[in-house]
Amino acid sequence: MLSDCERSWLRLHLTRGLGRQGLFQLLAQFGSATEALQAGSANWPKTVGRRRSETLIVLSEDDPAFLTAIETLESCQAQIISYWDPDYPTALKSIHDPPALLYTRGRLPTGDALSVVGSRKASNAGIDLTSRISHDIAALGIVIVSGLARGIDSAAHRAALQAEGLTVAVLGCGIDRIYPSEHQQLFQQITETGAIISEYPPGTEPLPGHFPGRNRIISGMSKGVLIVEAAQKSGSLITADFALEQGREVFAIPGGVLATNSDGVNSLIKDGAHMVTETRDITDILWPQYRSPAFRSTETSCFELSENEMDIIRYLDGEPLHIDDLVRKSGLTPMDLSVILLQLEIRGGVIQLPGMRYIRSQQTLRAVT
Repeated sequence: MLSDCERSWLRLHLTRGLGRQGLFQLLAQFGSATEALQAGSANWPKTVGRRRSETLIVLSEDDPAFLTAIETLESCQAQIISYWDPDYPTALKSIHDPPALLYTRGRLPTGDALSVVGSRKASNAGIDLTSRISHDIAALGIVIVSGLARGIDSAAHRAALQAEGLTVAVLGCGIDRIYPSEHQQLFQQITETGAIISEYPPGTEPLPGHFPGRNRIISGMSKGVLIVEAAQKSGSLITADFALEQGREVFAIPGGVLATNSDGVNSLIKDGAHMVTETRDITDILWPQYRSPAFRSTETSCFELSENEMDIIRYLDGEPLHIDDLVRKSGLTPMDLSVILLQLEIRGGVIQLPGMRYIRSQQTLRAVT
């Protein structure tokens, strides 16, 4: 059941033309959503401007649109958290354009967070590395924030859940919409231990124009943002731009120079983003308390390999091999092989020697025995 305060906020938020800035202006003048409504829009001109106030239509308590929104939120067991509530995320308050309201399902976790975003059409290697790092970070009690999208986002959420950690999904639609629809089970799992949040009122469709605003919330909730497999015009780069504006650290996992899905992340690294090849590249900067040898040893205690990666490691069981020899042995295309070798090199599985020759590292010996 929504409180009277939440109902007041909802009526204001459903007032077309008022907008986020209007909500902040009204609260500055009247002190609460209830007081602003009691004053009536006729007394708002000093706050929002006379011409603008004359066009505003505030929904009544018995307006069908308002009653439908109430019913939707209560059926979802959702809450409305305002910027002035103690449960509002502290980190998000520090950005220059925070949401006035957040619709939430589940329970918003407190504490530090890392945002993880990237390609919806991620490679298996990208998914694997995202999962490893997100699992490690979540296992430390750090919240993983992402956008519930296909690919990298969903991998980050799932890894956090598998680590029995906390994760938050930020939507670009109403809190009552599951987008994409195939993530219904993941959506439910997140609400059980973490939270689903949106700044959009219930019923809002996942329109393209909503996602840049969603991205500023993803970066704003965190101390840093990790970008995985983003092309040059990827929405993930918008998140990186927001992170820089907000004073957050930007991290990026490098990709193959011929992989268009990694053009964006490689450019970020060239422009000064922190290059990430393992979890401690992030923790050493954001959470240096985890620099201890004990943490580092657990980080590499399990080195799992995909089938293709396992084959490559087995081919490197003797002397170093040239990449052309690996192409012939594996039957992979040079491009596919280059991507696998790069990911193995990033994770410390193989070592590249001069002359495009490769040898496996000691770290992978237990993975093939």
